Amino acid sequence: MQTGWLWAGFALGCAVLAGVVFPGWWSSPWQRLALTWRRRHAVQWSWPRQAARAPRPRLPVIGATVRPWWRPASWQTPVAVVLLLAMPAVAVLGWGLRGPWMLDGFDDRVGVGDERITQLLAGEHLVPPPPLPPEVFATAEVEIERPMLALADRRWEQMDPDFVQRLLWVFRIMKEEHGYDMALLEGWRSPERQNQLAAKGAHVTQATAGQSYHQWGLAADCAFLRNGRLVISERDPWAMEGYRRYGEVAERVGLTWGGRWQMLDLGHVEWRKPGVREAMRAVRGR
Repeated sequence: MQTGWLWAGFALGCAVLAGVVFPGWWSSPWQRLALTWRRRHAVQWSWPRQAARAPRPRLPVIGATVRPWWRPASWQTPVAVVLLLAMPAVAVLGWGLRGPWMLDGFDDRVGVGDERITQLLAGEHLVPPPPLPPEVFATAEVEIERPMLALADRRWEQMDPDFVQRLLWVFRIMKEEHGYDMALLEGWRSPERQNQLAAKGAHVTQATAGQSYHQWGLAADCAFLRNGRLVISERDPWAMEGYRRYGEVAERVGLTWGGRWQMLDLGHVEWRKPGVREAMRAVRGR
């Protein structure tokens, strides 16, 4: 959809630029339409006998007053127009050649993170919190915001141990510094479930099996707990403030936050562990 709008805007810009440089492109077709209309209605609104006897009106020749669009004043003008029209296409092409295209969740660039947090990660070993009751994830509100969440895998041991430590530090900092209790919505995700979610549309996920860090235990979707209930909705100001702080803390520990993506995924964080992208390509190439 976004690509279609880009092409529509590009075509409109080209038409406007052509009309400014070659006024005859606009005036000549309109005058031809006016001439055709006048000739047709000069006979249509006259009585048949009068129209047969009346001589056809003599109208001026268009070519005598308007320069045809295919005869520019000089060769420099069309060359300049071609160069101007080619500039947007060349810019887009150059931008696309800077690197390979990839989904938001398929990039393996590693964030620097907070050096203090990096030192903490090498020290104290955090323990995952006890699991929440299943009914917390099965309410009507949660089902509206996150379909099929009740079937998600929330086992901490299924995820990469180093990623788990980074995520647990996010949970700890969110509680101690900002007063937010965090809950793990989904961690490891099977390829079958990934395809099921992708089949629901791009508003759910853009990644299919093998394109998500969830399959490698390096991604998690999280939300907030308030009075024992999950708060996921982005329409809640308290939750939106929490997502903002959550993204900042996640980036401090070297994680990538989905709130920076073009298609926002505010509760998503992932660790772009070096070497994982090559493993993804190997799986897709089978």
